[in-house]
Amino acid sequence: GRNVFKKVFLELFSCNTPLPKNTMSLKRRKKRQKKAAWTGDLSWEERLADAVTPLWRLSYEEQLELKQNNQRKILSELSESLSADLRSGFPTPASAKLNFTVLPVLPSPVRDGYRNKSTFSVNRGVDGNPKTVGFYLGTASRGNIVCVNGDHLLNMPEKHTLVARYYQDFIRQSSLEPCLLFHTGGHWREVTVRTNAQGHTMAIVYFHPQMMTAEEVAVHKAELVEYFSRGPGSVCQLDSLFFQESTMTRCTHEESPYQLLHGQPYLYEEVLGFKFRISADAFFQVNQAAAQVLYNTVRDLCVPGAAQSKTGSTLLDVCCGTGAIGIISSPRVDRVVGVEIVEQAVRDAAHNATLNGVENCEFLPGKAEVVLPALMSRLSSAPGALTAVVNPSRAGLHPKVVRALRNQVAIRRLVYVSCKPDGEAMRNFKELCCAPDQEKKLTGEAFSPTLAVPVDMFPHTPHCELVLLFER
Repeated sequence: GRNVFKKVFLELFSCNTPLPKNTMSLKRRKKRQKKAAWTGDLSWEERLADAVTPLWRLSYEEQLELKQNNQRKILSELSESLSADLRSGFPTPASAKLNFTVLPVLPSPVRDGYRNKSTFSVNRGVDGNPKTVGFYLGTASRGNIVCVNGDHLLNMPEKHTLVARYYQDFIRQSSLEPCLLFHTGGHWREVTVRTNAQGHTMAIVYFHPQMMTAEEVAVHKAELVEYFSRGPGSVCQLDSLFFQESTMTRCTHEESPYQLLHGQPYLYEEVLGFKFRISADAFFQVNQAAAQVLYNTVRDLCVPGAAQSKTGSTLLDVCCGTGAIGIISSPRVDRVVGVEIVEQAVRDAAHNATLNGVENCEFLPGKAEVVLPALMSRLSSAPGALTAVVNPSRAGLHPKVVRALRNQVAIRRLVYVSCKPDGEAMRNFKELCCAPDQEKKLTGEAFSPTLAVPVDMFPHTPHCELVLLFER
């Protein structure tokens, strides 16, 4: 049972959005500054590296040690919360073992140039040129934003910075001004570059139309295509060039369609022997090599290899994205039901299932807090084991989703994948494990955290993906 699986898992692994901001604690920052012997006289490149990849001065072994300690510290908050429940007289299932196992951080197979998606902003550079493409230093509130080229960043692949340099060259040749602030006019905004393991490249240019007519915008779209397909930018060898007109900071394909100007409409990526279609705005893990480590870990926790009994078993995949976890786990279960808010991602998920010959997956569009309560009544009547896996954004799960999972007695095993466990996810953890709370409508049996597996998806940054197994 559980103990045998945990023993095998331990033996296997005990050996061994804008880009992330510097969220290191003051204590850690001072320690790193002391180690780096800072003089305060840093170049712009060093300042940017410290903002985007704060751990770049440390060896990879030191980075993993720092992340391990950080994960233990974060998870101790959950243990303390469960201890408080125990002191209050609530016999939580976790009370028998508050100090659950935290495995060593699983390292990323690729440590440099690992990002498969990067977004480059446009603003005033160090030299004052407003048509500079790179990453921000400073803040808008203080009015000291400077855009710095990111060629030197350790997590950035050369292909991404190449596209950024040529996009900068293009907008500097353009007669149109950049859009630095929406209310001050201008048109050219950021560019997103996506690549896959095969080296195929997609670029997405964001453009504010202001008061331009469709015919006027079309002229500049044609110039963009000419530059990247037959002009100087052709050295980038773009496989796809998209264009999105937007009057908002961010908007979906449904709100403002991604227009394919040149090349193929999708990239394809392979993970653990499965092939996935990636559309312009689809979510995909930013580190493909580490994603294989992550998804293999999640699959083994959802459906342990030693306990593969497909008869009647169902995997509920909440925030399923393009269906990666469900499709990869599908051979081990009888049925997969995925829920995802982004409609294009749901279409990608359905396509990915067909692409891989997977016939036991169903993907439902909509907000999880809307879809899940009704779905639960259908799943509760299904035979066999019901396992849930959730992989939400940094905002965590909506309280209604936590409530639906907590109150579904058929779910005996739940795997939570979090990129920010010290944020809203911690609230989710506590509500999954706390004493029954009539006010919050948390009436179901509490879960117990039994195993935590950190996976390093983001070398050179303090961030880490955490896979947490809950059981009851």
